Amino acid sequence: MKDFQFKIICKGKKTKARVGEIYTPHGVIKTPAFVPVGTQASVKSVTPEELATLGTQIFFVNTYHMYLRPGIEVVEKLGGLHKFMGWDGPIITDSGGFQVFSLGRDKKFGNRPLDQITSSSRHDTGNQTIKPDQLVKITDDGVEFRSHWDGSKHLFTPESAMEWQWKLGSDIHIAFDDCTSYPVAYEVAKKSMERTHRWAARSLTASQKLKVESQKSGEPYQALYGSIQGSVFEDLRRESAQYIAAMDFDGVAIGGVAVGETKKEMVHVLDWVVPILPEEKPRHLLGVGEIDDIFAAVERGIDTFDCVQPTRLGRVGIVLIGNTTPAKRDLAPRDNNPINKYKIDITNKCYAEDRRPIEEGCQCYTCTHFARAYIHHLFRVRELLGYRLATIHNLWFVHQLMTEIREAIVEGKLLELKKKWL
Repeated sequence: MKDFQFKIICKGKKTKARVGEIYTPHGVIKTPAFVPVGTQASVKSVTPEELATLGTQIFFVNTYHMYLRPGIEVVEKLGGLHKFMGWDGPIITDSGGFQVFSLGRDKKFGNRPLDQITSSSRHDTGNQTIKPDQLVKITDDGVEFRSHWDGSKHLFTPESAMEWQWKLGSDIHIAFDDCTSYPVAYEVAKKSMERTHRWAARSLTASQKLKVESQKSGEPYQALYGSIQGSVFEDLRRESAQYIAAMDFDGVAIGGVAVGETKKEMVHVLDWVVPILPEEKPRHLLGVGEIDDIFAAVERGIDTFDCVQPTRLGRVGIVLIGNTTPAKRDLAPRDNNPINKYKIDITNKCYAEDRRPIEEGCQCYTCTHFARAYIHHLFRVRELLGYRLATIHNLWFVHQLMTEIREAIVEGKLLELKKKWL
């Protein structure tokens, strides 16, 4: 199948949740779906074969990192991302914008109120923004940045970001956007949103030209999602949603909700944006994936979302558990965040002789072969196998949760499932 299609299978009761299928040249994605992050063309420590076994349908690769190392041309010469990394399923790439902007993220304002952060304090001079650390310079043309590896200068534009994603050969691209920091002043967020809209138009034009060229050579279809910005300001978010929804994108990405905003603010953004978006196009939420976030996103009509959390937590010994584990509250971290009842730190001494698997009843490779005591030992002696086993479990855990969520939507029981978990 060369065309990109989205089909809604079922709509939820009492929520905006929906079960669907996204058809790509490299396979079908059953939604709602969690998308692991494989920044460097690899979900750290896990093979592509294992990813498929764990239930991964699609994962994220970062254009910025591919551009710097090994280089876009290298990947292209080796047959594109799918052949380069031995993964025959769908792939989504971002424009590289978020990573470029994060190089110059302004941390000096801390948690100061938004009205205290002015455009002048951020060195915004109309058409040009220079971040304080000088790693990044943003103009209407694009973003000039210095490599975090060797300090060399590079330029990303909407046109180059589209060209590089086409050369990488991913199934879904994200339009080049201006991701604002948080907190941010209203006038700065407005300028950033307007720049994102101009770049969206340029991204779309560039992608359409590349699409014509690829069709002539018989290459697979590559879809493009437009990106919605506007920080935490309702009028900006609504304006951005209307602007991007009116354009000829294959789908929509919602950005700027994982750069420091509270969970409450993230939910507000979804409540403002989603009702404006076209029903027939898939919706992706960028950078979100904790358990409570997943339920919040799904019940508001989000189809896919990516997050580094399950894999990143696994590499430091934090493993996910569900409602089936006995005495879960005694095993969870002792703090006031209720979501942490679904996490345990396997490096804690109390697991040194624990005979149980990480999760009672879990059918992942880790839980069916090893006790908590062994995984605890691996982390204590810094054996790489520990990182792998924890990552395998966490990915299985999240994908199983998504299967449970899809079934609950079909059965009209999503809110009951949410209550069970949260």
